[in-house]
Amino acid sequence: MGNTVAREDFEWVYTDQPHADRRKEILAKHPEIKALMKPDYNLIWVVVLMVLAQLTAFYLVKDLDWKWVIFWAYVFGSCISHSMTLAIHEISHNSAFGNSKAMWNRWFGIFANLPLGLPYSISFKRYHMDHHRYLGGDGIDVDIPTNFEGWFFCTRFRKFIWIVLQPFFYAIRPLCINPKPITRLEIINLLAQLSFDVVIYYLWGVKSIFYMLAGSVLGLGLHPISGHFIAEHYMFLKGHETYSYYGPLNLLTFNVGYHNEHHDFPNIPGKSLPLVKKIAAEYYDNLPQYNSWIKVLYDFVMDDTISPYSRMKRQLKGEVKQD
Repeated sequence: MGNTVAREDFEWVYTDQPHADRRKEILAKHPEIKALMKPDYNLIWVVVLMVLAQLTAFYLVKDLDWKWVIFWAYVFGSCISHSMTLAIHEISHNSAFGNSKAMWNRWFGIFANLPLGLPYSISFKRYHMDHHRYLGGDGIDVDIPTNFEGWFFCTRFRKFIWIVLQPFFYAIRPLCINPKPITRLEIINLLAQLSFDVVIYYLWGVKSIFYMLAGSVLGLGLHPISGHFIAEHYMFLKGHETYSYYGPLNLLTFNVGYHNEHHDFPNIPGKSLPLVKKIAAEYYDNLPQYNSWIKVLYDFVMDDTISPYSRMKRQLKGEVKQD
């Protein structure tokens, strides 16, 4: 259980990410894919229903025993919360209202953020766009763990703890790797979130607040859905940077598992990514893929050759434009 993993540094590569070239090639061969580059208006109603579901849950847990508050926070609240972060991911790509109404998407992201309890949406959008433009970029892509994470979380037990603490690392990593000045929209996101939290506390008390925050933390930590954090870009096979997952949890996660397809076509909503795979099957069927995020989590902990260091990293050249 205490075995130290073999890897001692990231996998440095000196080539561009593969997604831009593959996108160009696929579009030349399958131009009909361009028809999928449009908003998913159903996303709006799904998000509204998810917010209403959590508001109902806040009310229902307010008088429960603490053990049941914790139980429902993990069994139900965590699933809704994690699913909402992936709805916010969709909104960050302007999938709700389209690129022509970018600010509508920003305001809607702030609304979708409310049942999570902590401000997240606006900052996520800023850093996530960097992740797409500069995948693996040293000092830019905050999806890449810090050197401390790679160095310290190097045994099975420590990797397990790293998975449990993933929400903490995703929150603190941008401040360590690529801190950005706070924007007006981030302040609005913060104030809206604090106001919402105060109202929930005033109406229904501390158990509702605990359910909200615990659901968010538990859902992003040791949870089956959290397998996507590791499945997307950690190198279980040398030389392969992005992996797709085609299992049933895509139904709860806006098809984020179709991750090669998403990076190839970030302006296509998750709803349409299975169509991308179907149309361009010759490009995707033979790429490494997963069918279980739970197995990804298990293999990450138990495989002594895999660690937070198991990522491709690039030294970026030329001008870097960030949000």
